[in-house]
Amino acid sequence: MKLLILNGPNLNMLGKREPEIYGKNTLNDVLNLVEEYCNSLNCDVEFYQSNHEGDLIDKIQMTDADGIVFNAGAYTHTSVALRDAISSVKTPVVEVHISNVHSREEFRHKSMMAPVCLGQICGFGLDSYILAVNGLYRFLSKDVK
Repeated sequence: MKLLILNGPNLNMLGKREPEIYGKNTLNDVLNLVEEYCNSLNCDVEFYQSNHEGDLIDKIQMTDADGIVFNAGAYTHTSVALRDAISSVKTPVVEVHISNVHSREEFRHKSMMAPVCLGQICGFGLDSYILAVNGLYRFLSKDVK
């Protein structure tokens, strides 16, 4: 099994940008944590981050991964194009966020992508990624439906 961990705009700034919200860990810390967890599942993992919407769309459409864990950052709340990209593929996607977007500004409460994703996990810091990987792995393994 192969998973794609896809990160959108500004996630390259983790550890520097608003550490009171996102913590002091970097994107590399996320990648290391997820890679270690995926290794424990004997699951291959690919990581990709872009600040550009079209690059994220291309990655969704061209991936050979069995599932995607996607932190779309601010595009979560604005991008019909990313929603349509998710809808256009059969690859299941789990939306993930480090912070609890529902306890933040009103504009962050609406996800354009959640209705076309397998699920949404938010508010658990870096562990949001682990929870998303675990849920997606179990779904793909047919352990749960």
